[in-house]
Amino acid sequence: MTALFEHSPWVEERADAQPSSGDRYADLMAVVHDATPEEQLALIRAHPELAGKAAIDKTLTEASAAEQASAGLDRLTPEEFEQFHRLNAAYRDKFGFPFIICVRLTDKAGILAAMQARLANDSETEVATAIGQIGEIVRLRLEDQGLEDQGA
Repeated sequence: MTALFEHSPWVEERADAQPSSGDRYADLMAVVHDATPEEQLALIRAHPELAGKAAIDKTLTEASAAEQASAGLDRLTPEEFEQFHRLNAAYRDKFGFPFIICVRLTDKAGILAAMQARLANDSETEVATAIGQIGEIVRLRLEDQGLEDQGA
């Protein structure tokens, strides 16, 4: 079974330790929203950069590799790769964590446009946006597993 949260089993563990509301997604996201700011940042930082080092050296999780491939990030031209690399670096330098977007809901052009636009945001906005995007990723992974409305 695919991990729902990148390298962050604590989210599912905490949700499993609570009484289920009957809505797995809501239970998981409640854990994320109730987490400390430091835990939320750790969750965000557990995600790989898009078209980054993990994609090149094949250390992406299976789910992330498939998701990035679905947006064409495994088939970048040298110019596109340079643009992703430059924007990833600018974003990480400004916010201290990787750019996160639910790549299954967009394409290369949409991702690049979002990266450029979101560089204008403040840190608080970007943390909230990243958490929201993680929620979209998890929602789709739950749907893939047929668990979106189950307690476990």
